[in-house]
Amino acid sequence: MVAEPTGTSAEPTAKPAKRTAKSAAKPTAKSATKRTAKPAKSAAKPTAKSAAKPTTESVGKPAAKPESHLAMVRRARRINRELAEVYPYAHPELDFRNPFELLVATVLSAQTTDLRVNQTTPAVFAKYPTPEDMAAAVPEELEEAIRPTGFFRAKAKSLIGLSTALRDQFGGEVPGRLEDLVSLPGVGRKTANVVLGNAFGVPGLTVDTHFGRLVRRWKWTEQEDPEKVEAEIAAIFPKSEWTMLSHRVIFHGRRICHSRKPACGACPIAHLCPSYGEGETDPEKARKLLKYEMGGYPGQRLSPPADYPGKAAPARVE
Repeated sequence: MVAEPTGTSAEPTAKPAKRTAKSAAKPTAKSATKRTAKPAKSAAKPTAKSAAKPTTESVGKPAAKPESHLAMVRRARRINRELAEVYPYAHPELDFRNPFELLVATVLSAQTTDLRVNQTTPAVFAKYPTPEDMAAAVPEELEEAIRPTGFFRAKAKSLIGLSTALRDQFGGEVPGRLEDLVSLPGVGRKTANVVLGNAFGVPGLTVDTHFGRLVRRWKWTEQEDPEKVEAEIAAIFPKSEWTMLSHRVIFHGRRICHSRKPACGACPIAHLCPSYGEGETDPEKARKLLKYEMGGYPGQRLSPPADYPGKAAPARVE
């Protein structure tokens, strides 16, 4: 716009040229000021707004509303119902015949598989069938017996300690109260709830690594501490569901919803999972990730329940 008046300054008379230069100078300055300032101001506003409030053009689709607590509870309970249909045979995967054997097996299951424990405990229970027998065990001999389960020195110390407490404080019987169980050496809430739920029929939530991982993946809780996880999940479900919910969630975590490679494409509750897509979504590839009976392989128990659809685990320690 400045170049145009400059070209007209070569006209015949001086006055018109003067007027032209004058008229060219004023409008140019004003228009430069006004036209530059206003668009810049109007351009700045939309940018600020769009940064604060995303539009459908910028995102591609409207932002989803956060899930309400009530909606989450309904979804959680629906997942539990659908898992009950997938795993009607869900059960504790440790072999045991009485509360003492379950208590010992659960202590041994830390940092190892239930299969490894099941392969180890027959010889242990044959040698130490009662709390009195285990309380009197030679530490080195017990350590050797449980060596395949790992951390055998610490576990042997806990087993001798809890057996001594059972003998001296509870008449050689495993107590059926949470407060009493957690007072035993090496027994925390997870172990206590396993024993209560499966040996005494007292509802309890077993918050192991599988359970904690899945309930966070499903957005039921954001807690990491097992006791806080237990408290928040307990508030979602009726007490009567706690024990079986634990089995179903743990079953699902071991068979389909794995830690590193969840089989999303073969998951029966994928439509309810807010984390769908974290794992393999191709159905064929996902099916190859399935474990235990879901993949056509043996389970973890040497003596599974009669209604268990999979094969019994091998008896030897590998």
